Amino acid sequence: MNAIAQSNSMEAVSQKGNAIDKPYEVIVVGAGFAGIGAAIKLRESGINFIVLEKAHEIGGVWRDNTYPDCACDVPSSFYSYSFAPNPNWNRMFAKQEEIKEYTENTAKRFGVVDDIKVNHELLSSVWDSNEQVWKLETTAGTYYSRFVIMACGPMHKPVTPNIEGIDTFTGETFHSARWNHDYDLTDKKVAVIGTGASAIQFVPAIQPKVKQLTVFQRTAPWVLPKMDGKVPSRLKSIFRQIPFTQSMFRGLLYGQFEFLNSGLKRPKMIKKLQGIATKNIDRAVKDPALRKQLIPDYDIGCKRILQSNNWYRALASTNVNVVDGVAEVRGNKVISRDGSSCEVDVIIYATGFEVANPPIAEVVYGSRGVTLAEQWKGSPEVYLGTMTKDCPNLFFMFGANLYTFSSAFVIIEAQLKYIMSALKKVKSKNIATISVNTDKCDIYNQNLQTSLQNTVWNKGGCSSYFIDKNGRNSTNWPWTTFYMRKRLKSFKLKDYVIEKHVVNQ
Repeated sequence: MNAIAQSNSMEAVSQKGNAIDKPYEVIVVGAGFAGIGAAIKLRESGINFIVLEKAHEIGGVWRDNTYPDCACDVPSSFYSYSFAPNPNWNRMFAKQEEIKEYTENTAKRFGVVDDIKVNHELLSSVWDSNEQVWKLETTAGTYYSRFVIMACGPMHKPVTPNIEGIDTFTGETFHSARWNHDYDLTDKKVAVIGTGASAIQFVPAIQPKVKQLTVFQRTAPWVLPKMDGKVPSRLKSIFRQIPFTQSMFRGLLYGQFEFLNSGLKRPKMIKKLQGIATKNIDRAVKDPALRKQLIPDYDIGCKRILQSNNWYRALASTNVNVVDGVAEVRGNKVISRDGSSCEVDVIIYATGFEVANPPIAEVVYGSRGVTLAEQWKGSPEVYLGTMTKDCPNLFFMFGANLYTFSSAFVIIEAQLKYIMSALKKVKSKNIATISVNTDKCDIYNQNLQTSLQNTVWNKGGCSSYFIDKNGRNSTNWPWTTFYMRKRLKSFKLKDYVIEKHVVNQ
């Protein structure tokens, strides 16, 4: 057993008033949108809590991703808290800078900034069965808490491929989520590895300034037109003066995304969407060979659906070459799987994040003294995406099998309602611990996996980050978000194993 897991001694410490005999009621890990939302709801409920954030500032994915033209692919009015609307969005699809500003302004508006401890990276979270608390070791000290909310997000650990010969490359390399703004791309020969959500945004932005751009495409993405543009001043004024109008607009957008989700279960709708995406290619690409290269060989929706109005135009430019995925690197030459090669000055990885196998699992030690990574073995099993076996009093935000084509805020707010319902019942019913009912968890996950079998994510003919290393879909929610919100509306104690506080006579 790991030495960390063996440490059940709960020696008294005094960390800024947080001694073992007075642990926090709740500790939130992560200060992105999920963590800030949790902080707001905890403060409103008068619960004693803190938020631990590994970085020097808040913002999560919108702090880390600063690549050129980084923006949201969900409309701004829908990509925000329903309880904190922003009538001043400048674009239909907000850029990174504006979203990060919204994050900071919302934290200030609801008075939770002082509850967030930055530069506190979680090293381990260990459950102590005797004391019935979590012990959290961070880079800035030790903390104890009765309950923990893991709001770490699914997209914070960049993935880079293991490429043969990469150690022989003498040029510059960086991941899109760790963009090197000090490196000038002007007149450089650039290799971009990957054609996912980040690549379709930054490639058109850097294409005009580079000398030569080689895009290594393992699998072509489906890319729909993006209904983007500046928000008219008149509309912003209406949103400010009559807030209900923005709520109505948000509701309309919600309905459209639900329609898209439902449509992806119907072959006719899939075919129609693919027709729209194919026309998006035809408008910008005149070379028949390149057109053929850019048409995916799987159903739309099997991978994340992307949106762009300039991706294909950039790929059709004279200084851009689209080739097969990377085979190896020899010095400053990058070799594709089709045998072609190019000499480059810089390699930019647009290879995404670790999603199906969450990194937080490596540092959470449950009641059996093993990490969640060891327990899950690459296939997370979480009840309603929120609690897992052998981890009493621990909640996940964006847990396994909650992702769907909608706004992240639909998921965040549904989970927060569920978690706050649990914490209120803990207080009113003198509950010490809440644990997952193993049988209910197993049945739920069996039903979930059965329902996923006929979805486009499982049978669409692609290889995606939705599928974990064991070939199991550990990412997607197979039903509507209406149903998600219904299941998470109220915490049902009968679905869990409850242990109450012992009252001394």
